[in-house]
Amino acid sequence: MLRLVHSVFGDGLVTTAITGIFGSIKATLALIICIILIFCAVFAPFLAPQNPYDLMQIDIFDAKLPPMSEGYNGMIYWLGTDGQGRDMLSAMLYGLRTSLSVGLTAGLLALFIGSALGLLAAYSGGRLDAFIMRFVDLMLGFPTILVALLILAVLGQGTWKVIMALVFVQWAYFARAARAAALVEVNKDYVEAARCLGLGKARILFAHLLPNCMPPLIVIGTIQIASAIAAEATLSFLGIGLPITEPSLGLLISNGYQVLLAGLYWISVFPGLLLLTLVFSINIVGDRLREVLNPRLAQ
Repeated sequence: MLRLVHSVFGDGLVTTAITGIFGSIKATLALIICIILIFCAVFAPFLAPQNPYDLMQIDIFDAKLPPMSEGYNGMIYWLGTDGQGRDMLSAMLYGLRTSLSVGLTAGLLALFIGSALGLLAAYSGGRLDAFIMRFVDLMLGFPTILVALLILAVLGQGTWKVIMALVFVQWAYFARAARAAALVEVNKDYVEAARCLGLGKARILFAHLLPNCMPPLIVIGTIQIASAIAAEATLSFLGIGLPITEPSLGLLISNGYQVLLAGLYWISVFPGLLLLTLVFSINIVGDRLREVLNPRLAQ
């Protein structure tokens, strides 16, 4: 498995990507922000002042307190509390953890499925290629959110159901990019040599073709992870994404939106700013990777 990962990414590609990111101040700051947010999400149970979904730690008398308020238990709520008395800072850390896990899982699964189908289409050609690409064209012809809404209307709420819906609407982007990159490589000498050696189709696709098709897939993967996070927040905001027992930033924004006109701005504004910062930072890193891995854009 480690050999496969090393053969796919390689030292040169990773070094080029990292060097390219640090060559831009804007991209460097965005990457630092992403690392900090990921760190906060992973260690949310240790960083959060309270578990906002443990009823034993929540006091209803602390509901709707503005930022910098002191609760009845003496705790300082730096970002205020929501209508249930939950600490907003803690809720945002837990919501960030959920949003990131859903976005990363959906993006990586879509990358694997779409890349495999795109490479298979380019390598096989003929009717299989035409069938896969016509289905890709069909998928790309519909709005992402609309398709996800229809899928979740049938499946219902749930973390893995949201992930499945996001994978279904995102894999086509990777399939088209993988096929376009593989068509350039499929007739080169190293592929013909692998065929003559009698290597299996799966080994040729993933050990020989895929490493040479990774640059555009990495760029699209970065952008699609940000898109998945935003899409999940949208679905949760509309009330058909994650259940309330597995909160995300979208659910927090939705809860605050209902009382926004009452002056309780902090319940929705702070999670909204966190979501905006996360998606914006990932997009900046992805845009920089696009320039680095495609020198023609830098020129």
